[in-house]
Amino acid sequence: MGYKYRTKGTCSTMIEVELEGNVVKNVVFTGGCNGNLKAIPKLVEGLTVEQVEQKIGGITCGGKSTSCGDQLAKACRAAYEAALAG
Repeated sequence: MGYKYRTKGTCSTMIEVELEGNVVKNVVFTGGCNGNLKAIPKLVEGLTVEQVEQKIGGITCGGKSTSCGDQLAKACRAAYEAALAG
């Protein structure tokens, strides 16, 4: 299932997340820091939504209250809840 999440408070503007059940299968960022946004998807692929939330949820960037990783954790949760809602 593919899900598009519009980010808030980060350089990246959108995250596309594909889940299989509660497992992250594919992540694509739009905008942001090129290297980080290539690395993060590779690190979270195969993890559950809960594992992504535990590992990168709540991370901040500079003086911001969020980060691309934190936004990805939120995107994974939103995608999972949307899938459950049907």
